[in-house]
Amino acid sequence: MQFQLSGQQIEITQALRDRATSKLDRLTHLDDKILSLSIVLSIDKLQQCAEGTLAVKGTTLHAEAKEPDMYASIDSLIEKLTHQLRKHREKINDKHQREVREERQYG
Repeated sequence: MQFQLSGQQIEITQALRDRATSKLDRLTHLDDKILSLSIVLSIDKLQQCAEGTLAVKGTTLHAEAKEPDMYASIDSLIEKLTHQLRKHREKINDKHQREVREERQYG
């Protein structure tokens, strides 16, 4: 999996990089077919913004999080991407199970 962390108008410190990479385990635990993850950190007035794009086989997931603290925005972003990835995986599994069930019934 490719991982890219960049910042707009903010310097990416080692602590921010460590926080983002430590949260990657949640995503890779759900799906091992993740192609890439790109996170952009920025500051918008008093809000700390984190935007992430997750490329998975078959689709691309995108989420944004704005919090007063950058670490909280990273946590919120990963939580949103985890929720979207879990929903995507369930949708794929339901579709395949339905196809197998219909094939057994009508096949």
